[in-house]
Amino acid sequence: MLKRFYQSLFFTTRFYAALGGIAIFFVVTFFFPSLFIVAQLLAIALFLLLLLDLFFLFRAGDEPFRVTRSMSNRFSNGDENPIALQLKSNYRFPVTVILLEEVPMQFQMRDFRQRINMKAGEETTISYSLRPVERGEYQFGKTNAFIRSLLGLAQRHIAPSNESTIKVYPSFMQLRNYEFFSFNDRLLEMGVHKKRVIGHSMEFDHIKEYTRGDDVRTLNWKATARRGTLMVNNFVEEKSQQVYCVIDKGRNMKMPFNGLSLLDYAINSALVFSNIALQKGDKTGLVTLAAQQVDVLPSSSKRTQMNLILERLYAQDTQWEESDYEKLSISLRSMFSQRSLLILYTNFESMTGLQRQLPYLRRLAKYHLLLVVFFENTELKKFAKDDVGSVEEIYLQVIAQKFAYEKKLMVRELSRYGILSLLTTPEQLTLNVVNKYLELKSRSLI
Repeated sequence: MLKRFYQSLFFTTRFYAALGGIAIFFVVTFFFPSLFIVAQLLAIALFLLLLLDLFFLFRAGDEPFRVTRSMSNRFSNGDENPIALQLKSNYRFPVTVILLEEVPMQFQMRDFRQRINMKAGEETTISYSLRPVERGEYQFGKTNAFIRSLLGLAQRHIAPSNESTIKVYPSFMQLRNYEFFSFNDRLLEMGVHKKRVIGHSMEFDHIKEYTRGDDVRTLNWKATARRGTLMVNNFVEEKSQQVYCVIDKGRNMKMPFNGLSLLDYAINSALVFSNIALQKGDKTGLVTLAAQQVDVLPSSSKRTQMNLILERLYAQDTQWEESDYEKLSISLRSMFSQRSLLILYTNFESMTGLQRQLPYLRRLAKYHLLLVVFFENTELKKFAKDDVGSVEEIYLQVIAQKFAYEKKLMVRELSRYGILSLLTTPEQLTLNVVNKYLELKSRSLI
């Protein structure tokens, strides 16, 4: 009991300031002996006030103050994740509470401090949010509460055992947002463009009147002759097509933007895209490439596929080695007998890097519909447009413009060999990939 009391007792700055002031006053009494009795009275008064303060703080029992941390059991990578601290005071008088939260070491937050004034018996909630930029396990420590009375000479330390471990998964919040907007038919607000063309498969859907923008190749002349107005055939989209997200985990994907690596952007995009492809009736799968290791999650249209993709994406990490695209082309050629859509998330920073992998990309594009997704260097692009004043800055800006121009040359080089490409900023990756997929569906390329 005494040990617990000692461990939870802390003196405040106010107490040490008062004690220091009395000590100085005692020094003054050495020169003015008549003031010695006053100094003694002040010391006795401070001691009595301290005892009174301790009596107020510790007479409330073992649970005078309750603090509970409320949060999800998993976090979404790259998003703001809400956390709530629920506080309840069982004291019969107003108290001041200082909260020190032990957040996971990955956030490097050593200054989390909240000061709250609470009335007798009051309940309140403190909310804050954290944005992780790495996937993995995060360890939350205790929530330390220091309670002070109105006297403020001492404080009682209360730290409930609320340690917890949460896992940070790819951005499922972004996935939920897309699902919500899709359910409410508001994808246009997020930048996803719907395509008017229903499809050109062999599966007939219905006949309707011609409207401006319809493909004239689908005109139904017999129906037109009967109705006296132009009529067109509509066909349903091809479904149950195999769609694979191929994620390069080589050193090129380790480059960071706004705290997230390119690999994390690719993972978040692959998660959202897979969900949309499943809703469109296609089979989705996942391929990851690291050095000479190629891991494949077979495509499926089952409801459990999203959980399998999420768990597989959670454990991915970048490698310092360069990925072996020859191994990738050989593996996919032997595994996939059916023509599939391959969305390759990778990054090329120079034309030389693309030329090294181009023969293997051409081999993949020979048997599958290949879409190469790579990234604009937004920092270089911004620097290339900034105003410069010195010769050195001009020299650096020319180099930045050269790198930005090389990205456009890569798109042209890929198109020369019939390989689809998508050059995008990391922030717009998901939107652009989804729009490209819808465009390919409307053009009946898959």
